[in-house]
Amino acid sequence: MKYLTLLLSLTLIACSCAARVDIDWSQVRPIEEFDHYRARLSSNIHHPSVAANPNRRIVNGQEATPGQFPYQVALLGQFNQGVGLCGGSIITNNYVLTAAHCVHSGTNSNNPIVSGVAIVGAHNRMIEEPSQQRITFTSAGIVGHPGYDLFTFRHDIAVIRLDEPIVYTDRVQPIRLPARSDTRSFAGFIGTVSGYGVYDTANPGLSDVLNYVANPVMTNADCIAQWTPQLVEDQNICHSGDGGRAACNSDSGGPLTVPDGGSLLVGVVAFGSGTGCDSGIATVFMRVSYYLEWIEANSDFVADP
Repeated sequence: MKYLTLLLSLTLIACSCAARVDIDWSQVRPIEEFDHYRARLSSNIHHPSVAANPNRRIVNGQEATPGQFPYQVALLGQFNQGVGLCGGSIITNNYVLTAAHCVHSGTNSNNPIVSGVAIVGAHNRMIEEPSQQRITFTSAGIVGHPGYDLFTFRHDIAVIRLDEPIVYTDRVQPIRLPARSDTRSFAGFIGTVSGYGVYDTANPGLSDVLNYVANPVMTNADCIAQWTPQLVEDQNICHSGDGGRAACNSDSGGPLTVPDGGSLLVGVVAFGSGTGCDSGIATVFMRVSYYLEWIEANSDFVADP
């Protein structure tokens, strides 16, 4: 066995089966608390009515049933200042899809974090449930989009190759991605976003259990009306914040899916309103169909024609 300590807060024990990882959750913090993300918040590019403080957390949603989102990943990343929590999606048994700012400590994709842990099959992240697999990864397995820019929110997407393959079970499965020929915008579909972020603004702590919200996917034109043309482009897809339901703090990198013969991954959480996750402002995602060619080129995922 070998031991890897992540700022003394994570002790990882790798074995010939699946990696066992003991986590001190009291040391895990939202990704937005780290310096690289705080630098992002100094950007002056934001909607005039929205403070430049994008957050990520599931608010005013509901608790998932165990196994409801078998593609969900709780992603822990080792930064210089500690361990950050994000979301992600299983795309193959070797690769996870997430946001670039979840696994890079600088302003671009040149500075991947040293290491981290992907937790799959979890309902309650605080305990090591029998359904869970906790698998490590290192900087060598991280590929961020070469156009990623921390300050402009562009191309905020990354893939992670895990140190060991994921074992598929009834509670651990890959998510389906759009086919190469799929040109739908998905506007009007009911989109579902899930994660372990804060679920109640009156109780601003990370959720122990997986939560989700469902709201309509918006047209980019309607989303631009809430943000700006500089922040919402073809590479983005937006999820309505109607009813104060939204993804925010520590849901970064997590999945936005729509029903299409099962769940179809259409977005990766990028940013949302800084006035509060229950403000009604749309959450903005990286549009998965826009990045299919890049995902295929940098992982072992193969899209349908």
